[in-house]
Amino acid sequence: MSSVAVNYLGHSAFSIEHDGTKVLVDPFLTGNPKATADAAEVEADAILVTHGHSDHLGDTAAIASRTGAPIATIVETAAELTDELGPEHVVHDPNLGGTVYFDWGWAQWVPAWHTSTTTRGTINTPAGIVLNIGGKTIYHLGDTALFSDLALPGQRHSIDLALIPIGGHYTMDRHDAVRAATLVGAPLVVPIHYNTFPPIETDAAAFAEAVAAEANATVVVLDPGQSLELK
Repeated sequence: MSSVAVNYLGHSAFSIEHDGTKVLVDPFLTGNPKATADAAEVEADAILVTHGHSDHLGDTAAIASRTGAPIATIVETAAELTDELGPEHVVHDPNLGGTVYFDWGWAQWVPAWHTSTTTRGTINTPAGIVLNIGGKTIYHLGDTALFSDLALPGQRHSIDLALIPIGGHYTMDRHDAVRAATLVGAPLVVPIHYNTFPPIETDAAAFAEAVAAEANATVVVLDPGQSLELK
């Protein structure tokens, strides 16, 4: 089985690749000071969105319009995107607990404790996304505070990689994120949603050290533009 490349585009944005398929998650590129990809050039075979805040929904509509990539996101945000892109564009609209199946794998939307309203005023429920591609299962926690149900996805699926916010202010901070890493139970963790803007500046190296001491996981700190290979 070929490997899965997890490419960090900055903030909470990723391009996850397997056998030529590119899945974008939370493609906030335009206006992102840490972005390492241009929204006018990035390719996508699918776009997954955790919630409708502008630093996550980001360039979804523009990229989908250019590439034709199907989108999947929580139902209220999906309805807004359908209104913007037209009914001919494929926009999947799961709610919490829902799973969308693709020819490359699947993605399930799971709870996250946060708030969300799009720039157009659509109130929507934030989520995390558990996705499976190339036989690997990745849990993108989205924007969330620490809560005990972060342990539940790992009771159903063996999580290979967790993408965990650590910046504080808008999400859990790096101290709560250590506990989150323990709850999720993935052997590999990548910190996200930090150092993009002053309110979420934090010390990723200190987070990695704390996880090594307190949780049974290895933290891989990726700079924007770097990748992690899951074999």
